[in-house]
Amino acid sequence: MEDNQNSLTFQEPIEWPYPIRYGEETRVNVDVLVLGGGLSGCFAAINAARKGLKVAVVDKSPIVHSGAAGSGVDHWMDCPSNPASKVDPEEFTLEPVRKYKGGYANVIANYITARDSWDALCELEQMGMKIRDTDDVFKGAPFRDEATKLLFAYDYETRTCIRIWGTGMKPSLHKECKRLGVQLYERIMVTSLLTEGGRPGGRVVGATGVHTRTGEFFVFRAKASVLCMATPERLWIFSSEWTGLVGRDGPPANAGNGHAMAWRAGAEFARMESSSHEEWGGSTGIGAVLFGTGSNFATWYPCTIVDAEGKEVPWVDREGNPIHTLEERTKPGPGQKFLTLVLGGGEGKAESMPHLIPDLPERIRKGEFKLPLYADLPGMPEYERRVIFGLMVGQEGHTWPVYRNLTEAGFDPDKDQLQVYEIGAAPPGWRRLRYGGLVVDWDLRSNLEGLYAGGQSIFDGIGVAHASSTGRWAGRSAAAYAQEAPEPIIDEKQVNREKTRIYAPIQRPDGINWKELQAGIAKVMQDYCGDTKTEELMALGLKTLEEIREGESRTLFARTPHELMRALEVLDILTCCEMIIHASRARKASNSWLHFERLDFPQDDPPEWRKWVTLRLEGEEVRVGELALDYHGDIKKNYETHKKE
Repeated sequence: MEDNQNSLTFQEPIEWPYPIRYGEETRVNVDVLVLGGGLSGCFAAINAARKGLKVAVVDKSPIVHSGAAGSGVDHWMDCPSNPASKVDPEEFTLEPVRKYKGGYANVIANYITARDSWDALCELEQMGMKIRDTDDVFKGAPFRDEATKLLFAYDYETRTCIRIWGTGMKPSLHKECKRLGVQLYERIMVTSLLTEGGRPGGRVVGATGVHTRTGEFFVFRAKASVLCMATPERLWIFSSEWTGLVGRDGPPANAGNGHAMAWRAGAEFARMESSSHEEWGGSTGIGAVLFGTGSNFATWYPCTIVDAEGKEVPWVDREGNPIHTLEERTKPGPGQKFLTLVLGGGEGKAESMPHLIPDLPERIRKGEFKLPLYADLPGMPEYERRVIFGLMVGQEGHTWPVYRNLTEAGFDPDKDQLQVYEIGAAPPGWRRLRYGGLVVDWDLRSNLEGLYAGGQSIFDGIGVAHASSTGRWAGRSAAAYAQEAPEPIIDEKQVNREKTRIYAPIQRPDGINWKELQAGIAKVMQDYCGDTKTEELMALGLKTLEEIREGESRTLFARTPHELMRALEVLDILTCCEMIIHASRARKASNSWLHFERLDFPQDDPPEWRKWVTLRLEGEEVRVGELALDYHGDIKKNYETHKKE
């Protein structure tokens, strides 16, 4: 690959409203560099800046609303440390891992979240976001704690999940970043991590990026970096033409950039073989907008569902026992300590919570219930009706446009039911990654010196409380490291190699465009690493991806900085897919806890495979390793040892 940037030549762009600056370069020097300006990234930046350090955040979107939670959220889960909770954080962390996850959980991140998420929420309140019913709209409701004016969801008795006015979350964080003097670099796609001596596996000393409107090149030099990017979308499923580009856990712009650049730098990953069959259409928008129709799940919990003739659909508790009252849906059953939402393999399913009768489809087929079904808001008590539709649907990022449109169209929850649309299974092979990410220690540091991680960059990372708490923790750890770290030295040859790599698509006069390449990669994943897997299939899949990398991807072309961003995203998606197949081949056993099925190794979770499979890139070789499920050790002791104020 050419090291000399002066050899770069560019095609004339098509008509474009912004100045073109391909090859022009801006250099930025900071103490702590945060890659990704979503929820975890903003918390990391704020907490590093409060130490008096020079901090920058880089994001390819406007930070005021970027990230998986950028448009809002309705509830703040995993908060047993709030003053009204009746659950011990240690028990809250460990019991679901034992009962519902088979031991496959990132206990380090989960425990940090359980201990710190209340403090993170209070920080948001201090920044201006509303977290309490200060107007006393719900005074006297069973889900309100009168002393604190907090509103709780799911379990009204033990109280670990807080309803919030989450559309104000990112604007509050954005304002605080600016107040603290954090440098915000928006519309810049980070493309690579820079390492000491340009050597993969070495200390991370910064990153490169490209402006998505001008094509200008950026070099960021930093003593410490925090990776806060999201789980990749668009791996198995892609269409840019269908309406409603709604990803399951975030916007379809989540293209695995963070995973891919960390992989190339030598970072270690876990859980990359874990994926589940998509039921919502993923980033295509096929099917219902998540929680935007009538439902009894998540945003809509614990709404009553009735059939076309008004007959109520029964509920059962998590043990499968019939329950008959609304109150029973919102408190632990006999012998249960607390309710907690643990998502299963299918969407809209959480066996850890009370739910509708599991044989409802069969009973519909037999004629016991008549379609369509409806969310019976008018049949709910007024306080439930108001909190579900007025607060939850109105604040959740997936649904507030639905709330706006329905309200403007005259929908009245006091009078109107809202139809429940069947989710239905997506076609065979349509899957989504279930939270593979970086392996981290108790400082949330990766195996690479100088590189920390928060949010969905960490394996098994999901939820706003998790993103906030781990971003906050990682920012403090990175700041502590940066205060003692030597000055970073940028390897100019590595910078020039990256410049040559990223500008290649705009130097070609024609070729394959990003949409064609993206669709082809998704089809390979559907066919060779889909719902069921074998060694032979996955070997073919990996070979096909390698051929695409050496063939079609070398003809990828872009006409504008925006298309260049999309082209680079697809190259990162290709890398993420290769990582997934490597991880899937390495685990030679099925594992229902990870939603992982191999036809050639059907035994489910045999004792010799009860461990994390890890992988990293060393030179051109993929190194497979393993990690004990309980590598977290003594959680109380380690938390206190590594906590930084």
